[in-house]
Amino acid sequence: MEQIKLIILPLLFGYILDLLFGDPRKLPHPIVLFGNTISFFTKKLNKGKLQLVKGGIMAFALAILVYSIFYLLGDLLLVWNEIVFITFTSIFVFYGLANKSLLQEGREVFKHLNEKGIVAGRKRLSWIVGRDTSNLSEQEIRLAVLETLSENLSDGVIAPLFYYAIGGVPGMMCYKMINTMDSMIGYKNEKYILFGRIAARLDDVVNYIPARITALLMVLVSFSGRGFIYLFKYGNAHISPNAGYPESALAGILDCQFGGPHDYGGKNVDKPYIGENNRPINNEEINKVAYVNHSVCLLTVLIIITLYFPFQTLL
Repeated sequence: MEQIKLIILPLLFGYILDLLFGDPRKLPHPIVLFGNTISFFTKKLNKGKLQLVKGGIMAFALAILVYSIFYLLGDLLLVWNEIVFITFTSIFVFYGLANKSLLQEGREVFKHLNEKGIVAGRKRLSWIVGRDTSNLSEQEIRLAVLETLSENLSDGVIAPLFYYAIGGVPGMMCYKMINTMDSMIGYKNEKYILFGRIAARLDDVVNYIPARITALLMVLVSFSGRGFIYLFKYGNAHISPNAGYPESALAGILDCQFGGPHDYGGKNVDKPYIGENNRPINNEEINKVAYVNHSVCLLTVLIIITLYFPFQTLL
């Protein structure tokens, strides 16, 4: 029961804090530190020969370093004071989740588009997607938001919870480092095609199970038979081995169509279409997506709690 208290209480506290406050922009954030660390080593190593090797060493070294630091720090705090340990763990579960901030950003794009026009909508969208937004239509902007919300439900919510369940805060923060590396150097362009390749592959591996869990839970909370069918029909159609699953689930839930050609850094990328109904997206549909995201997040927390009790009983 002692172990349950040390795992479950921080999970609940962190979940509630994220639900209430979202990302604390005015407070120091570990992801900012992760990003600065990645940038520092990238500038030092991403040049000359053996870029693939150097990038791979950096990717594994930073992931192991983050896990080790949080593991050792957690052990020290637990020996010192249990309440301090629970507080520390709760804070980093809060930092590790991004559900409320993800939905806030999506809503802001819709709000800017509706109230300030298409130029403002494009600019706000550019904050949360990697594609070129300068020529997107209103329909394309709304679709891009929904794609991003579905994909990042896995990357920013369910995957961190999954790795917290199996590795505590060290596992959660290790995942966040890997995911941050992929978002910064995991591009197939001239600058990162070699140096970021292993970081990108590592991110593919760690997201393999969470992406599929996310998609199944999305379909479950929506009671969507079409969403379930789309998982098998379109899940592996995406150029990413993982992103297609939550996107397929949402395309089925909303009966819409994602994908198609987009510009990334001046290069046209022809993504396969996911879904069949190329219909207009209306403003209210982001509310349904918010329901799906919140429901999947809560359900995941409850599943972790439910599974953890009998598991600990057997120990």
